[in-house]
Amino acid sequence: MSSSDRRGDASGKLGAQFPEANVLPHASHPRAAHYTGPVRAVILDWAGTAVDFGCFAPVAVFVEVFRRRGVAITPAEARGPMGLEKRAHIQALAQQPQIAERWQVAVGVPCSEADIDAMYTESLPLQTACVADYAQPIPGVVAAVNALRERGIRIGGTTGYSRPIMEALLPAAARHGYAPDVSVCPSDVPAGRPAPWMAFQAATLLGVYPPAAIIKIGDTVPDIEEGLNAGMWSVGVSATGNELGFTASEADALPAAERAERLAQIERKLLAAGAHAVVASAAQLLEVVAEIEARLARGERP
Repeated sequence: MSSSDRRGDASGKLGAQFPEANVLPHASHPRAAHYTGPVRAVILDWAGTAVDFGCFAPVAVFVEVFRRRGVAITPAEARGPMGLEKRAHIQALAQQPQIAERWQVAVGVPCSEADIDAMYTESLPLQTACVADYAQPIPGVVAAVNALRERGIRIGGTTGYSRPIMEALLPAAARHGYAPDVSVCPSDVPAGRPAPWMAFQAATLLGVYPPAAIIKIGDTVPDIEEGLNAGMWSVGVSATGNELGFTASEADALPAAERAERLAQIERKLLAAGAHAVVASAAQLLEVVAEIEARLARGERP
């Protein structure tokens, strides 16, 4: 048999076993190495980016599960590891020296893995019970998402919430007009942020590649790292998320100079983490897409 016959035989067997192997997608999906085309998908974080201005839903729950063990933590401390998967968040809190010292005084022994597991298990029904109360989209986000969809851009979501919590949040957010095409949780993949698996899974479910055609946007350093690790454009949010930690009315009430300085500090932090850009709110997604598309056209890569 000639080499060409052997190639034909192998191709035939492959086509018989895997019919999709005969599909050549490159005509509509250029190779990533040469991609200079438009943005094709945007993946938004949930709390503090798409909904829940100020990212309040998780904070009270973290404070409560520690309080039940006689350990007081402040809302500011509870916010520290925000963006991580929630068990990892609780673990990170317990490992902070000042909290570890309070735990030792209150409980008499260091916080163990069993303690972390117990607090995480307790947090799930607490978070599920309250998360729908924080499902209101951040002003302007629904309009921005609708405008992106009119341009054929697909919308995904990733989060630190587990799937049972998201099952309570998704319909509540949809009633307010926000419903991404797909939403991925840490419990759906091998690991949460800063690992890229949720972003990869969202891209897979959306059917979008290369990563250079995708923007990941979020309000925390783990959000930025998730996007970077996935090879996507990674954009930070400064005014609506965990870093500022204010309600919309509280943020509006800040003196202009103080607000500007606080936002500048957050912007510097997110840029230092590797963000390609930082905006005040995900309501500015059209501006973000325009900037990223201009950079793609110039041959820039994430």
